[in-house]
Amino acid sequence: MLKDVPSIEVPVSQLREIYTSGLYLEKNPGWHLEEAPWKAEQIMSMLNKHGLSPQMVCEVGCGVGGVLKQLQERSAETCEFWGYDISPQAIALAEMFQNERLYFRQADILQEAVPPFDLVLLMDVLEHLEDLQSFLRRLKLKGEYKLFHVSLMISVQTVVRKNGFAHVREKYGMVNYFTRDTLLQALRDAGYEIIDHCYTTSSTDLPTHVMRKRLMRLPRRVLFALNRDLAACLLGGYRCLVLAR
Repeated sequence: MLKDVPSIEVPVSQLREIYTSGLYLEKNPGWHLEEAPWKAEQIMSMLNKHGLSPQMVCEVGCGVGGVLKQLQERSAETCEFWGYDISPQAIALAEMFQNERLYFRQADILQEAVPPFDLVLLMDVLEHLEDLQSFLRRLKLKGEYKLFHVSLMISVQTVVRKNGFAHVREKYGMVNYFTRDTLLQALRDAGYEIIDHCYTTSSTDLPTHVMRKRLMRLPRRVLFALNRDLAACLLGGYRCLVLAR
């Protein structure tokens, strides 16, 4: 059990309460806003690679809105951005970024009657969903292209480390754990066409004060340079960015 912070220990059927009650924000002050510039760079790299210039962009599970704000600064002035999150605390913080082309709503996107967006973003969201396949199938109607960013939590290092999965369950409320292959298969099972995918290297790109993560940086960099799939399988610490439709 983590010390001095409340544990996220609720039944899977009550997962929504983690976000609507404010517990997630209490466990994760700032709602990972510091990762927003890095995530925006991953998104823009994938869009540029495929020559995509969406004019209507939606982020599901937008948190405090940092990713959409960063994307707006990197996009044409004609592009509109919409952020949806079920957390009232997150949306209240996101509103500081709101402007005439950037909007936020506290709502479940699946319950909203919206025209299809050009691009729907889900940045580190699938790990937290109660009914993954049902969600993915219903999400298909909300936009043409989808960009998923997902933590690859299943690795040898995570499995053998004591409380490896318990830690991410307690702190982040993750209930779905993936390898790259199980993630891609889950998307295909839900009817998605995989256009492209790649690893993202948050564990070596982003700063951290956790000594264990800092010590793992060098072996991760070395092994990733030699064999990316093997690095993700053995050492973990990677995420996967998937462009689909």
